[in-house]
Amino acid sequence: MIIVSAGHVDHGKTALIQALTGTDTTHLPEEKKRGMTIDLGYAYLPLADGRTLGFIDVPGHERFLSNMLAGLGGVEYAMLVVAADEGIKPQTDEHLTLLKLLDFKRIMLVISKADKADAAQIAQLQQTLFQRYPFLADQGGGKSAVFVTSAVSGQGIAALKNHLAALDTKPMADKPFRYAIDRTFHIKGAGKVVTGTAFGGQVAIDDKLFLSRQLKQEIRVKNIHAQNQQAARGSAGQRLALNLAGVDQSVIERGDWLFSHDQAYGSERITVLVKPNTGLKISQAIHLYHAASHITAKLTLLQTPQSAQSQSAVCLAEVILQYPLFLAFGDKLILRSGDNKQTLAGATVLEINSPTRYKRNQARLDYLWQLANSDSSEQRLGYYLAQGCLVQSAVCWTEQLSEPHFRQLQQRLGFSTFHHYVFSQDYRQRQQQRLLQAMQLYHQQHSDQLGVSKARLQRMACLKQPVGLIYQLIDELLNGAQLAQTRGWIHLPDHKIELSAEEQQLWQRVEAEFLAAQGQALWVRDLAKALAIEESVMRNFLYKAGKLGYLTAVIKDRFFLSETVYAYADRIKQHIARHGGISVNELRDQLQFGRKMTVQLIEYFDKCGFLWRKGDVHLLRDGDIFENA
Repeated sequence: MIIVSAGHVDHGKTALIQALTGTDTTHLPEEKKRGMTIDLGYAYLPLADGRTLGFIDVPGHERFLSNMLAGLGGVEYAMLVVAADEGIKPQTDEHLTLLKLLDFKRIMLVISKADKADAAQIAQLQQTLFQRYPFLADQGGGKSAVFVTSAVSGQGIAALKNHLAALDTKPMADKPFRYAIDRTFHIKGAGKVVTGTAFGGQVAIDDKLFLSRQLKQEIRVKNIHAQNQQAARGSAGQRLALNLAGVDQSVIERGDWLFSHDQAYGSERITVLVKPNTGLKISQAIHLYHAASHITAKLTLLQTPQSAQSQSAVCLAEVILQYPLFLAFGDKLILRSGDNKQTLAGATVLEINSPTRYKRNQARLDYLWQLANSDSSEQRLGYYLAQGCLVQSAVCWTEQLSEPHFRQLQQRLGFSTFHHYVFSQDYRQRQQQRLLQAMQLYHQQHSDQLGVSKARLQRMACLKQPVGLIYQLIDELLNGAQLAQTRGWIHLPDHKIELSAEEQQLWQRVEAEFLAAQGQALWVRDLAKALAIEESVMRNFLYKAGKLGYLTAVIKDRFFLSETVYAYADRIKQHIARHGGISVNELRDQLQFGRKMTVQLIEYFDKCGFLWRKGDVHLLRDGDIFENA
């Protein structure tokens, strides 16, 4: 567990931590020379139960604000240090504002330098703090704890130490490993070393990790220091130094991340819950801080100007980032003005890779407020599933779920998975109903056709849904006899046509003409003339035979025997298997057709979903259509 100390410059933060731990956190020569903390300082306190408390001594000077903010990532507890003899100062107010905006779990008030003030002065300071900052009266369900201390006399140090040791630690070790890098350096004989805070999960020596900027390259952990001690394993909430192998030392920079898997999602457009510190514009340039990252961004409020301008009201906003950051649900951000001189707000990440359209409709705003008011991954997953089909790796990243945790949620919520997709029973029913309705409408509008290909049905009914998943749902309908398939064509089970006895006799005569044509297509008018039948009667009969699958009309009034079309389709599949695709000229040479007939045939294959055209080449789209003729 890590605890941050904040407060005005020269109010005794470093001396307090030294009194608690015995470590002087002013580690840089410039800091010792000037008597103030410039960079982040770290110290550690081993406890009797085997745990080690880590302390971050953040700089108190405004010039070093970015370093101070880097120290707040992944930390839940804070000590606000106020000198008894000086009281509230500018950085006291600014640091406390930042702690409030970042929703720290508990803020403890530490009155330092008690040896330099009398009891009345100290009591007045406490009263002033609670009057000026009312939110301190409701920290973790109660009033902020107050400790009166002196690093010189040792007053209050033991009581503070006991209180810190009893703080609850949030169970984050069961999550995937996620580690924010804030320093990188090279140690002679050891190699590349990075330091930072583990936001979640665990890491052990010889584990393989992935760098945010090179997600496909494995990095091996050679050695670990956790909370300043040699360790075989590091856990969430600890300050870790990792000795790495397998990466160029010039590649890793401050602000990078290490993950236990390569399924990480960077985001340039996010939705956040904003807690304003001042009035906000509808749209403005900002500086955004997250862990050790500091970038520029654009903030756009998603609510009405009237409700958004209130300093006290939280609101929803979209943030477009200068470049992608690896954010997850619940991550805390600090937003500062475009000139970086004023803290505008704190923010909590609600959504990554936010949509670019329909951002302000009421249904979407209601959904975002559901996320904002949720209190568990299980609850939010229910909200996600109500929006539609999900990608499992994206869900696990957003919620920082391990594979076992994801499976536990699946058992409790009863959702389904197919390959890498996640969807609810309601989603399955909605999509399958659309498929059945689309098929019914198709039969009404195209009574001369036996059915459609699987690919065409997917485009007709569920165009914007994942193709592979919709194919699976079609297969489920086929297995349940809600759809039927004849020679590869999908249709409703009751969509059947039979020839009468008289029509059976006519079919024998028509079939003989096709056989005599030796694989050529025939026109309605030519068959009508050859068999001395009125052309309109012949046309109606041929289309009826087409419904039964005996014939295939490649264009209006021009038919092939269906078994011939299947034979041609098989030759095309064999050609594509060998060469990757087929052109009109290649098909013409195989079939010995004229170019016009070849174009008509291959365009029919494109239209029905068997092939699709890419430039001058036609590729296989759905090989199931012309199977089992």
